Amino acid sequence: MKRKNMMAFALAAVTALASASAAFADVEPVEGADVASRSSEAAPEWQEYNNLIAQIKMETDTAKREELMHQAEDMLMDTGAIVPLYYYNDIYLQKENVTGIYSNNYGFKYFMFADAGDSTTLRMNLASEPDKLDPALNTTVDGACLVVNSFEGLCAYDAEGAVVMALADDYTVSEDGMSYVFTLKDDLKWSDGSELNANDFVYAWNRAADPNTGADYAYMFDAIAKKDDGTLDIEASEDGKTLSINLTAPCVYFLDLCAFPAYYPVPQAYVEAAEGWEENPGAWAQEAGFVSNGAYVLDSWTHNESMVYKKNPNYYRADEVKIEELQLMLSADDTAIFAAYNSGDLDFADTVPNDEIQNLLDNPEFHIVDNLGTYYAGFNVNSPLFEGKTPEQAAAMRKGLSLLIDRDYIAENIGQTGQVPANTFIPAGMADGNGGEFRVNDDAYTYPDEEAVGYYDASYDAYEENLAQAIELLKEAGFEFTDDGMLSDATPLSITYITNDGTGHVAIAEALQQDFAAIGANLTIETGEWNVFLNERKAGNYDMARNGWLADFNDPINMLEMWTTESGNNDCQFGK
Repeated sequence: MKRKNMMAFALAAVTALASASAAFADVEPVEGADVASRSSEAAPEWQEYNNLIAQIKMETDTAKREELMHQAEDMLMDTGAIVPLYYYNDIYLQKENVTGIYSNNYGFKYFMFADAGDSTTLRMNLASEPDKLDPALNTTVDGACLVVNSFEGLCAYDAEGAVVMALADDYTVSEDGMSYVFTLKDDLKWSDGSELNANDFVYAWNRAADPNTGADYAYMFDAIAKKDDGTLDIEASEDGKTLSINLTAPCVYFLDLCAFPAYYPVPQAYVEAAEGWEENPGAWAQEAGFVSNGAYVLDSWTHNESMVYKKNPNYYRADEVKIEELQLMLSADDTAIFAAYNSGDLDFADTVPNDEIQNLLDNPEFHIVDNLGTYYAGFNVNSPLFEGKTPEQAAAMRKGLSLLIDRDYIAENIGQTGQVPANTFIPAGMADGNGGEFRVNDDAYTYPDEEAVGYYDASYDAYEENLAQAIELLKEAGFEFTDDGMLSDATPLSITYITNDGTGHVAIAEALQQDFAAIGANLTIETGEWNVFLNERKAGNYDMARNGWLADFNDPINMLEMWTTESGNNDCQFGK
């Protein structure tokens, strides 16, 4: 899921890998797929990838589907635009008197069932100013944490990470897996006391899938079939008690989708009452006081400073909610956050300064939890950095730079919490949709495929070999080198790297800067506030950017479909 506005590090195993080339000749074009070509001469042609993802979504043979997903990842990595650094876990501080908070592999944190002893207030920091709080428009982890505590969908995740019924009381699925019918709980209400029923889901889902809304996650509704008029093939019963859904193909993770924020209901009357809502669909949720349906409602919001959420008495589980008020400090200054936690002004802090991690490893208030995702850097394939290059030269240039990166240093000296380097985008531990693990060798696939290209050799023992290979790749891209392995003055290389604030993010940027300097390449680091940084990256206003992605559900397709041309999460600008 989502962009992560915090330092978090993964506990994962990385296998050794090889590089060569992958073939996609057996991938047939999918009828009706959107046509996209590269927008600059150096960018990779991307329609083949779009077609491949569309084919995966329609494939019912799970073994074939897994095979196609491996092909898609090979194709993605062959661009060199994705530079995986490590696999995520999550770190946070929580006072010992606070219990009942839980999180899952996708970065969601649930505070509604917390217990703070004699206090009914929980003081916390998740991040700085959130970018968006509309469930359909949010793409960040901190935003998702706020959404899952103030909205709720048909399904949710429990403390063990399992999908459970939430607003839905029960569901049935057809024998062929193509149709679902959800029965909603009785007497559901919005926070203003008005009725919530299945019609709210029909509105919210069609709104999120509508291109006019501009939801980055619109593609997540591709699992649902379309009617002749282009709307989703979903229906509410006359009494609003049941929601019927027809899919395009069987979807083993459909309940996970129903637990994902983009699938949450939103109140049509309030969405469309906001001034300028047609041009700015998220306008209704940009200030405190908007109507929601979860455990909390946003009561006050002093932008860039604080937020206060108060218990929603109309939440269907309100009698289980002990914390009456969530008080949020909005800041990305992890030194100030750490000081506030130590002084007793915060009960929960979702980040710590990098230089404090070693001192906290044995502290019972310091928590390290599993995540399923990848911290990476990304290149904008349309950057002027690649002007005058062929797509092959641009890819060789990016792969060469990737080989210079000392991921062991990043893991051991910046991460410090047991993570290992990442060698590809799809994280270790992710299921393959076929009863196994995507990155575990089996009869059908040797990971990574010996004919695949673009994978980083994760063993730092191979640094000298990697350095030599990096120089050869950069020579293929047209760069000249002196006898001592430094870039010639005739072909200098200067890159701008953007990142959001945070000591860990900046430390990683500085590590890349030092690694690139090994051949005389210059990396300029530009830091920005979280929401500004997000929008600059999304707009493609960068050469290279820090990035991270937590899975939305445990299937590789969500790490692959985000890179299609039409995806709002395609920050590397493939096909754009």
